Amino acid sequence: MGTHQNRLDAKGRVSIPAPFRGALRAAQEGAATLILRPSHKHPCVEGWPAADFHQLGTSMQKLDVFSEAQDDLAFALYADAAELTPDKEGRIVLPDSLAAHAAVAGPMVFVGLGTHFQIWEPEALAQRRAQALEAARNRGFTLPGRA
Repeated sequence: MGTHQNRLDAKGRVSIPAPFRGALRAAQEGAATLILRPSHKHPCVEGWPAADFHQLGTSMQKLDVFSEAQDDLAFALYADAAELTPDKEGRIVLPDSLAAHAAVAGPMVFVGLGTHFQIWEPEALAQRRAQALEAARNRGFTLPGRA
């Protein structure tokens, strides 16, 4: 969770925020492999622990292998995904296609979303944050309480 701003270094690397690196290692029992993919809903990049990302594919097993729904879901999840292992300092090279999708070339913002994180261009994130808060207010979203 949380929001962390970072930027590309001179070699085109970006450091994954320390809290996210810790969550990646914990989710994968010591390994920090992650999957980056372009969001199919927003102009950002999603980052998933590899094990959690591969579990997303289990829902596709309920779909007919040759159906349009399965084909569309498989394409959206896997076609432009990249599996990366951060270096010992927690840095990755963001693939050009993913950087272009999110329009990040310098400053970028990592946003934790529970099971995964997103990487945003700062102004696009500000717009998305305002949109999400407004939608939550309009829908009257609340969390179930405990007795």
